[in-house]
Amino acid sequence: MRHGKKFNHLGRTASHRKAMLANMASSLILHKRIKTTLAKAKALRKYVEPLLTKAKVDVTHSRRQVFAQLLNNKEIVGELFNVVARKIAARPGGYTRIIKLGTRQGDAAEMCYIELVDFNELILEQAQTKTKTRRSRRRKSSDGAAKNQNQGEQKQQENQSNDNKDASDENSNENKEA
Repeated sequence: MRHGKKFNHLGRTASHRKAMLANMASSLILHKRIKTTLAKAKALRKYVEPLLTKAKVDVTHSRRQVFAQLLNNKEIVGELFNVVARKIAARPGGYTRIIKLGTRQGDAAEMCYIELVDFNELILEQAQTKTKTRRSRRRKSSDGAAKNQNQGEQKQQENQSNDNKDASDENSNENKEA
């Protein structure tokens, strides 16, 4: 029975899966966005997020840990610690975004983009230009009660002035008839 075994094996042996995820993580760090299937993207997210968290602290120990998991590639590790880690330093997690694209024509596999969040220039520009509209609520305080009283007094004065106008109109009509 498979109780509690949630890890997606992706139809591969352990060594093949490990090499594939390391290659995909290297490509993601280098290109900032890759196109893959949804299942691989979800597995990659679990693999690469801890690496990005380790990269936020630039010490020898974390560099060696990341180096061991990224196919012993110095260029990728340098890119991760020098470029990517600086941009994600203030972010408390959630470094990747998955954007679904639909299904692939050949086998109907769900396709998606997986990208580093802080490197998508289009979304960053839209977030900066978008302004939030704020709606204020009416206050239910003594100020509001005073305003309601003032409005009530104004209506009474208008009604009185209308009554006076009606009375003067009646008087003028009587004078014209006489």
